[in-house]
Amino acid sequence: MTATATTATVTTQDTPIGPFTSVLAGDGVLLAAGWTADPEELLPVVHPSLRPGSLRRLADAGEVSDAVRRYHAGELTAIDPIPVRQYSGEFLRHAWDVLRAVPAGAPITYTEYAAKSGRPLAVRAAASACARNAVALFVPCHRILRLDGSLGGFRWGLPVKRWLLDHEQAH
Repeated sequence: MTATATTATVTTQDTPIGPFTSVLAGDGVLLAAGWTADPEELLPVVHPSLRPGSLRRLADAGEVSDAVRRYHAGELTAIDPIPVRQYSGEFLRHAWDVLRAVPAGAPITYTEYAAKSGRPLAVRAAASACARNAVALFVPCHRILRLDGSLGGFRWGLPVKRWLLDHEQAH
């Protein structure tokens, strides 16, 4: 599969933990998201078959921007109905679906995540699903912790992960 020649919409908005950028396909489905002002930082994680050929900036992406604002304001389920599109093998696609089912305020360990993903011995594969997730926040990989309860890794930095977990615990 090769990169598409499509144009994606990009929007960046301020959040309490820094700028948050969303990249949406032409049909409005979210392809990438994360705490950066630079959309080019998001694109390498998007599967080459989904990667847009060009980007068009918009001040507001409607439903997606609204969900980001509402989530950061304390309405944690605002992100749940937003459609996302990621592509990979069967295990990763399933593992990303499993991540979307982990409720806010109830983080689980990588071991529990591997089991819920159907491969209880594949803890590294589960961690890889988190690392390869292009749609941070909407596919909440920040809700996965190490066995000892420590944070583990997070593409957007451990202070952002800590803020998200504390925010979800408080609401």
